[in-house]
Amino acid sequence: MLMRRHVYYSGDVQGVGFRYTARSMARGLAVTGFVRNLADGRVELVAEGADAEVLAFLEEIDEGLRGCIRTAQVVEEAPTGEFEGFGIAF
Repeated sequence: MLMRRHVYYSGDVQGVGFRYTARSMARGLAVTGFVRNLADGRVELVAEGADAEVLAFLEEIDEGLRGCIRTAQVVEEAPTGEFEGFGIAF
């Protein structure tokens, strides 16, 4: 089954390598989507893929970047298949 998660992270998530770390973590998994900084200081992440891959990716982010993340607002969405890979959006 495929899934899509749209996540908004807040805390000390900008200026700490969050986007580059997330992109690096995604390379080890079969996920597509993007991560980007928002003007309000949050980081936005969209991840699509098989259920197990997306959940593993988000768990890895939660564990690896736990010191930066204060809250994570997760929105479940229908997968669109619009992405070819996972990258940093500007």
